[in-house]
Amino acid sequence: MKCISEYEPKLLIALGESLKGNRKFTDWFVANGYPELAAFSAAVNSDEEALRWLLTKSKHPELGVLSNAIDNEPNALEWMQRHNATLMYLFAKACRKDDDAIRWFASNDLKIMILLIKIIQEIIQKQIDDAVDVHKFRRS
Repeated sequence: MKCISEYEPKLLIALGESLKGNRKFTDWFVANGYPELAAFSAAVNSDEEALRWLLTKSKHPELGVLSNAIDNEPNALEWMQRHNATLMYLFAKACRKDDDAIRWFASNDLKIMILLIKIIQEIIQKQIDDAVDVHKFRRS
């Protein structure tokens, strides 16, 4: 199992750009042997196909579990605890604005992780805002 923090800092910074929607970084991940980071970025941004790929076909299903944990899914959070994936558990909780988890990252001076947490918090807030925006309701 690979923890998100095990990727090189430059890859984590690129992940932040991919999460923000910069396709150049997402495409780079795919072309350079990091399809799991491209899929993780897409999954966090509500791409169910990318999430399915992570969970069922990738070499890093833990990133799919992390995406689900970021979405506050209890089974994903329990899985992380059961498998001692403490940093990823705290990361998911921090993305959901858990004060203790955020303080843990700050006290350990994990600046790149804090950057990713802030980006994901913004994505979550946009998803919440879009869910209640009558102009963005899907029409069948």
